[in-house]
Amino acid sequence: MKVQTSIMMCFALLFLTTVSSHAELAVIVHPSNGAAMDKDAITRIFLGKSRAFPGGGESIPISFPEGTPESDEFSQNILGKTPKQLKAYWAKMIFTGKGTPPKQVPTAQEIVNLIANNPSFIGFVPSASVSGAVKVVGKF
Repeated sequence: MKVQTSIMMCFALLFLTTVSSHAELAVIVHPSNGAAMDKDAITRIFLGKSRAFPGGGESIPISFPEGTPESDEFSQNILGKTPKQLKAYWAKMIFTGKGTPPKQVPTAQEIVNLIANNPSFIGFVPSASVSGAVKVVGKF
């Protein structure tokens, strides 16, 4: 009985560790951006299908580098593509001249700083990295 209890506790601990390893991501824009944004609008911008915010004004997406946990999670949970599918998508877009992938920025702090200083930028960071210098338009 003790062995079963120990095994169950190990599985529970493993499950909780796995669940908590995925940080909630916040999609952020400049505080002056008044556009209402849903998941579809965010997806369109990050896939290069729209170059403007829903309320007007140029949108320039920025992202974490390919292969980072934040980038992979955003790709799967918001864009609905595996990292491999997203890479293939952008290869096709570049080859056909229809688009370029988001600029890659290495740290959450750098993404926050860039967006706080440029009303055209949109990006995502772990929710814990959000400051009052930016506006959250979605959490996933």
